[in-house]
Parts: sequence; structure tokens; C-alpha cells
Amino acid sequence: MNFLSDTTAPAHPSLLDAMVRANDGFAPSYGADAISQGVKQRLSDLFETELEVLFTTSGTAANALALSILSGPDDIILCHDEAHIQRDERGAPEFFTGGAKLLPLHGAHAKIDPGALGQALAEWPQDFVHTTPPRVLSISQLNESGCAYTLDELDALIAQAKAQGVAVHMDGARFANALAHLGCSPAQMTWKRGVDVLCMGATKDGALAAEAVILFGDARAHFPKLQARQKRAGHMLPKMRYVAAQYDAWLADDLWLELARHANAAGRELADRLCALEGVQTAHPTDGNEVFLRLPDAVKDRLQAAGAGFYAWPDGSARFVASWRTTQADIDAVVRAATAP
Repeated sequence: MNFLSDTTAPAHPSLLDAMVRANDGFAPSYGADAISQGVKQRLSDLFETELEVLFTTSGTAANALALSILSGPDDIILCHDEAHIQRDERGAPEFFTGGAKLLPLHGAHAKIDPGALGQALAEWPQDFVHTTPPRVLSISQLNESGCAYTLDELDALIAQAKAQGVAVHMDGARFANALAHLGCSPAQMTWKRGVDVLCMGATKDGALAAEAVILFGDARAHFPKLQARQKRAGHMLPKMRYVAAQYDAWLADDLWLELARHANAAGRELADRLCALEGVQTAHPTDGNEVFLRLPDAVKDRLQAAGAGFYAWPDGSARFVASWRTTQADIDAVVRAATAP
């Protein structure tokens, strides 16, 4: 009954097998190997465009490196108040950018309100020497409340950013879950909407430790700078092929989407069945594999006594996270524990 996080789940066997296959003989270092180059082409085909990709092992490193090439020490990064870069990365974006200012914005269910973004862009102009100019808009997809921005919602935010010359970064730690929910193509959710840089996470969706920073369009020109920052930060892996091998297996035959759909379906069933109990309510819509519930104390006590793993969220709700490994038995066990006399 472990619903603490999708990072607590094991790695998918197919990805581990791919790493074993990569462990055969010698190969060029630092991403110059055939596997890494093959995954780059696979990603280019998947996103229907030319791109650059850099592999790393943590979402925090991916986000901080990505933001460091889009903003500098005297710039603003706009994000939601609940964004991972704001709440959970221990100042890594500020550290990697040399001091960029994170400006948190509000909006229900951890979605940036377009009005709040418009107000911030108006209050922090690009051309006034006494104010810090906004340079990047960071959007989390799924976001920290487990919600997915619709394509129209993305358009409403990105259009405002682009009109002011502001670049767009997408934190896609749960990109696969958002894509599975929306049912659109990867291109439609990213560069076709104006996303410049995507951090496409695999770790929460079956990988051991695998994250990709993907540069689209004009942002591709920043790739040498991105590599230099990765090296300077100590995140350039000599044997990059082992991370790339995970992506190779993850993307093959749409395994990544299959795993995300399974996790989403498990999250949806868990939400529906627990919300059928008296007094249980959702705190946020369940668009992916994260479920946020408001639990009566009696239900919470029964779950904790039974050893159910979930996280007490700061807003008073309880967060349950399903994964590719969540089984029907896991869901049934939680429901039984919640209803036990």
C-alpha cells in the first residue's frame, strides 16, 4: 500500500535490461555514443522536429540547468507558487542561474492564472532599469496538484509570455502522465504551443534515474552553453549511454505512455473509490496519477494504522500517488483499510 510517490516504485524491467545491453564493450563518453545519438533521433521523430537533448539523472538538475540557459542573475523566472522549482528544489534554480529571482504567481489547483501572469508582466517591465525583467515562464505539466493544463490553458499563458519576449520552460517530470490524460501529441503540448525547453522526466514513469532536457527551435542554439553548465555543475555523466539506454527502452513501442496510462487509471480508480466513502472529498481534480483527498480523521487514522503510505500535504489534504507498479490489490487494500471497523 505504498502511495507515497511514484519515485518509490521500482524501475521497469525493460529499462534495466536495456542498461545491461548497453554494458557490452566500449563506447564513446559524454553522450557521443551510438545509443545517445539514436535516442536523440527517436525524440526528434516523436516530437516531429529537430531538437537538441541533454541527459541527466535528476529532475532538479534538469530544471536548474534548463533555466540557467534561459535566464541570468538579474532576471525573473515566473512560476506558480506551488511549482517544484519554487517549493522543492532548495534554491537550485537560483544557484544555477547565479541569482535569478523566482516570482511566484497564484491560481487555483496549482495552475497559473492568466490574469496573475498578465499583472506580473505589467508590473515588471522589460525596459525599466530599476526593476528585474521577466525572462522565463515556467509551467509544470502535470503540476504540483496533479492537474494538467489543457491546450487552451497553455495557449492563454504562453501567448502572453511570447508577446513580452519571455521564454517558456516546461517542467515535465510527469510529462507522460499529462500527455496520456490529454491524448494529444508531444509536439502539440510543447513546441507547437511555444515551449522553448522541456524537461522530460522518465524517473517517475519507470526509469531508474533518467531525465532529458530538450531544446526546441531557436533555443537549440543554447546547447553548447547547456553542456558547459552541465559540466561545470558536475552533472555531465561520463557513461551517458546508461541513461540514454533507459530512454531507448522507455520510448520503444510507446512503453512510456502505457506505463503512464496504467498509473493514471490506478489514480482515477483510487480517487473514485475513496470518494465514495462518507466525508471523503477531492482537493484537486485527478488528471493523472496523483490523488489529493480531504480525509475525515477517522479514515486517516484507519489508513495510518493499516500502514498505508501517503503524504500529508501542506494544505491539509492527503496525497496518494499511483505508479506503473500499482496493482489492483494495492487499491483494494487501501479501500479495505479505509473502511475497516
